[in-house]
Order: sequence, then C-alpha cells, then structure tokens
Amino acid sequence: MDRLCAQELDRADVLGRFRKEFYIPEDAIYFDGNSLGLLSKRAEATLYDMVESWKKFAIDGWTNEAQPWFHLSEKLGNMTAPLIGAHPEEVITTGSTTTNLHQLAATFFKPEGQKNKILADELNFPSDIYALKSQLQIKGLDPETHLVQVKSRDGHTLTTDDIIAKMNEDVALIVLPAVLYRSGQILDMKALTKAAHERGILIGFDLCHSIGAIEHHLSAWDVDFAFWCTYKHLNGGPGSVGGLYVNQKHFDQQPGLAGWFGSDKAKQFDMSHTFTPAETAGAFQIGTPHLFSAAPLVGALELFQEAGMTHIRTKSLQLTAFLMNLVEQELSEYDFTIVNPRDDHERGGHVFLEHKEAARICKALKADGVIPDYREPNGIRLAPVALYNTFEDVYDAVGILKTIMQEKRYLEFENKRGVIA
Repeated sequence: MDRLCAQELDRADVLGRFRKEFYIPEDAIYFDGNSLGLLSKRAEATLYDMVESWKKFAIDGWTNEAQPWFHLSEKLGNMTAPLIGAHPEEVITTGSTTTNLHQLAATFFKPEGQKNKILADELNFPSDIYALKSQLQIKGLDPETHLVQVKSRDGHTLTTDDIIAKMNEDVALIVLPAVLYRSGQILDMKALTKAAHERGILIGFDLCHSIGAIEHHLSAWDVDFAFWCTYKHLNGGPGSVGGLYVNQKHFDQQPGLAGWFGSDKAKQFDMSHTFTPAETAGAFQIGTPHLFSAAPLVGALELFQEAGMTHIRTKSLQLTAFLMNLVEQELSEYDFTIVNPRDDHERGGHVFLEHKEAARICKALKADGVIPDYREPNGIRLAPVALYNTFEDVYDAVGILKTIMQEKRYLEFENKRGVIA
C-alpha cells in the first residue's frame, strides 16, 4: 500500500464532504477523537445561537424561543435515538456518564434476599466501578463481596461465555461497557441481554466508546438501560451533556434519584411536593439542563443525521483496517503489538497498540504532529474518525511513526505519562 492507494480510497469516500464541516488542527493529524471529538462548524453555530437566545429572550427563552430551552433535552434525545436503535421517548440528553449511571443503578438495583450483587468486569472504565461500589455501600452492602467483576483471560478482552458464567442466582444487576475503552472490543450486547433476561437479571451498557462509532439496536435487543457521554465520537465538546436510555417497559419505574426536571412537563411548574414523573425517559432527569453544554449537540447531531450510522460504521472499519495493515507492513520490526480485535464485528472505532516505550512514543508522535492517546501502562490508542479523518491521514501517521522508530527519536522523551495521558 502506498499514498496513491490512500488517495484513491479518499476519492471514493462518500463521507469525504463532512471533513470541511470540522475545524481540523493545523499541521496535525488528529487521532484522539475517541477521547475528545473535534469541533464542527455547526456545533459552534448552535452554541452561539444559545448565547444569542439568552441575550435576546432572557427568561422567556425557556418557552418563547424558536427552540425552547424547556424541551431541549427531549429534542436532543430524539436526535440521538436513531444512533442507538431506540424509540425517541426512550432517550434523554441529561447529566453526565457517572451521574446517569448513579441514577440508573439507584433505580434498577433492588437487592432482595440472596439476589443482592452487581456484575461488572475488570476492564471497565474506573468511574463506572466507583459508582457501582458507592451504590452498594449506600445500600449497606460490601463492594468487596457484592461487586462481582468478570476476569479477562488476556488482560485486554472479555469472553461472552465467561460473562454469562458469572450470571448467577445472586446477581440482581449487570453493568458492562458496549466497547472496552482500552482494547476497543465490542461486547455481544444482544447475546448478553438475552442471557441476562433468561436468568431474571436486568442489564445495562456504558456506550461512551460505542455511540457514534458503531450501530446499536437497543430496543430490538430489549436492553434495559444504557448511558453515555457525548464528547467523544459525538463531538459535543468538552464536558458536553451526557445521555441515557431506558427501555419503555420500565417507564412505570420511579426514578431512584428524583428531581424536578424529571417531572411531567405539564405539572412541573405546579410546584407540588408530590413528584409526578414524566412517562418517558425524561423522568430520569434530575436537575435543570446545562444549556450551554448541550447547545453544541444540536449542530453536532445534525451531521450524524445526514451521514447515517451505516456509512459511518463502514468507513470506520475501513480506516482501522487500513491502519492495522500499514502497521503490520511498515512497523513489523519495531515490536508493536496490535491488541484490539481484528474481526469487524468485534472491533470498535480505534486501534490499540502496545509497546514497552509507549509513553515516550506518544510524546514523540505529538511533537511531530500526530495526536494519539496514551493508556497505562504501555498502550497507544489511535482513532481515525469517519467524519473528519482521511485514509491519507492514516498513511501519513504511520509514516511519521516509522521515522520516529527508525531514528529512535522517542528516546528524547521520558517514558512516563503526563498528568493527563
């Protein structure tokens, strides 16, 4: 494979037109979109629209603006629903990843008798584990004995059979990642949900590294709940508002953490001390929406509506396959190991390389204009994003990495991560 091959793939790219929608860093190849997506011009515009509406309408922006703030969370939920295969009323844009997990665990973890454990995994993002442990403690249960974590056979991936084997009679709730944040492995959400329900267990998924990168069918799979952030593949901006999904069969559930924005909209301003929850996923909101952190999502999600998840997923797989092939072709003598799954149905939106000098290699890449993501203790995540990265980006990035390895330029840097990896 050579540059001409990459250029030919770019010419055939049906999503190529979306690159001009984003602010691409000058003199840099950005491969960290699975940590923070780039700013799009539409996200910028809808953020400024929110500023203007505050300026123009003040308090009346809640109801009188063309896009009333009072219904913004529901509007964004409707725009998000197609990305995860959900009914619009099952999705709400609210909170953050961890606060939404707290809400959902507080709602659906109901220990009774011997059925009093939560099943998770040892590879999940730490914040999820912190939240689950604290939910156990709130209910007077010891996390050391009541949080069961599925072990990985290789330190990078999980096996469906191993997860199902842990679905014992004492498990009341299961929380798993849809895509593992390090290795990029996609879990078989459909099979795991079926197995959980056959055993009378509720199950939910963290979609932080999957939403906007892979296709989902949560309603068809009968998943009980899910939660996510919006600043990675969805490009909502740093700290942008998260989201959650609740299967409509659970709309009769009282939220574990009630708050006034979970009210039925028609009754919210009655100011009654009796909570009347919305008959949608909106019931699981807690506080007033963070409007300036939600506004960029209006523009960001428009791009997903136009591009379509099928096209996005197809190109993402092509980009990561192209990257892996180049790594094997050009870097075989430099001791890189491709850790992420190779099969399309198991691979998320990034490539995960291991190398004993990973921290300093990441610093060298950044110095030479390639923006990667380092993960302890020796991992390099590279995420070519379908909406704004090109095949030529991939080709150039591997070429830069090869030069760094040939000239041992990574030795100029300390093999230690910064405060933020």
